[in-house]
Amino acid sequence: MSAFDLTGRVALVTGGNGGIGLGMARGLAKAGCAIMVAGRNAGKNAAAVAELKALGADADAMTVDVADEAACRAMPEAAHARFGRLDVLVNNAGVAKGGRPQTLSLEDWNTVIQTNLTAVFLASQAVHPIMQAAGGGKIINIGSMYSLFGAAFTPAYASSKGGLVQLTKSLAAAWAPDNIQVNAILPGWIDTDMTHGARTSATGFSDAIVARTPAGRWGEAFDFEGPAVFLASPASDFVTGASLPVDGGFAISG
Repeated sequence: MSAFDLTGRVALVTGGNGGIGLGMARGLAKAGCAIMVAGRNAGKNAAAVAELKALGADADAMTVDVADEAACRAMPEAAHARFGRLDVLVNNAGVAKGGRPQTLSLEDWNTVIQTNLTAVFLASQAVHPIMQAAGGGKIINIGSMYSLFGAAFTPAYASSKGGLVQLTKSLAAAWAPDNIQVNAILPGWIDTDMTHGARTSATGFSDAIVARTPAGRWGEAFDFEGPAVFLASPASDFVTGASLPVDGGFAISG
């Protein structure tokens, strides 16, 4: 059996109904994994499930706002009940609210931290006993290049994603004895609905991103298929606590 074969395994992907999340779900589905999509928009969830089923995957969805503590904690058990097992948790759902530190409201700060960081902790905490009982599992957290850089115009987002890298390391260290590998993917500038405003907000902005990116383009959702399969599969059994930039080299280019 290939080290990248996910046949018979089940993944829960938060925010899996579009953008990077759906890109990862597609990759996992192509590798043989069953997928539970968790997202706030029921219509987008249904469309994502239809697409994943067209790829041959067993797929289902639940309408969840990960900022709701009870709903977030309940997700892993619901996915486990639906499929009979749960091998992979992808913590991808996130929000971004701009504003310089001196003008950012506490409400916006709390919303971003709750969704991008606290929800990852809650979902991971909830999935731990399921994976522990099964003899292991994989958790993939989605950070950002702002896990590495400061961001004057979006401090809450940068703080949440920086904290996520440290949470990833802490969970990896704590749960290695349970054979649970916890890693992070750090996207760069990716062409998604979330980045549409940034891409179109200022003349020349998109060109400047491409000029700084050694790969010479914006990233696309399909760029996350391979990294997701690697971190969800036996191929990464000796990889834990790592953060993998998927940014076309943006972070290494001055």
